[in-house]
Amino acid sequence: MIEVGNVILSDDIKDEYFVCDLAKCKGSCCVEGDLGAPLLEDELDILREIYPQVAPYLTDKGKKAIEKQGKYILDEDNEYSTPTIRGKECAYAIYSDAGILKCGIELAYLEGKIAYQKPISCHLYPLRIRRYERFDAVNYDRWKICKDACANGLNLEVPLYKFLKQPLERKYGVDWYKELAKNIEENN
Repeated sequence: MIEVGNVILSDDIKDEYFVCDLAKCKGSCCVEGDLGAPLLEDELDILREIYPQVAPYLTDKGKKAIEKQGKYILDEDNEYSTPTIRGKECAYAIYSDAGILKCGIELAYLEGKIAYQKPISCHLYPLRIRRYERFDAVNYDRWKICKDACANGLNLEVPLYKFLKQPLERKYGVDWYKELAKNIEENN
């Protein structure tokens, strides 16, 4: 385990290799699973606020799912997530011409319509954060749909913590990330 501030990370962050290979997986993390993307409570107001700017990027099916379910849902475990289209893809996801799922929220961000990039759980994937009273536990979520990303990361020699530098900095800060990298590099 690696501890940086009030965050405890599994050793997988330095030991496992990962680089998304969208040409192969087609963004299947946006469609697989039981629920949509996990959301933090502070992201709920953001989704309500940005929806008018994001809606033009979404499919009709996505907009209908959001109209019916809301901008987010509360599941049986009392946790928030994005709504889905018929229990499958995230309502905020759209298919590119190449058949790759992309985030409508992120497209609005990339075009300068909003300042919010996308849910942090999506940005940090395949890492998942479990919040406790005094610390965050960060673990690698192994999933067969990411086998091509693992092979790609190994081929390119990119460990998880380097692949996820930007979202880790977004979540915990630049100084925190520098401390994480230093800790890993000094102890390897």
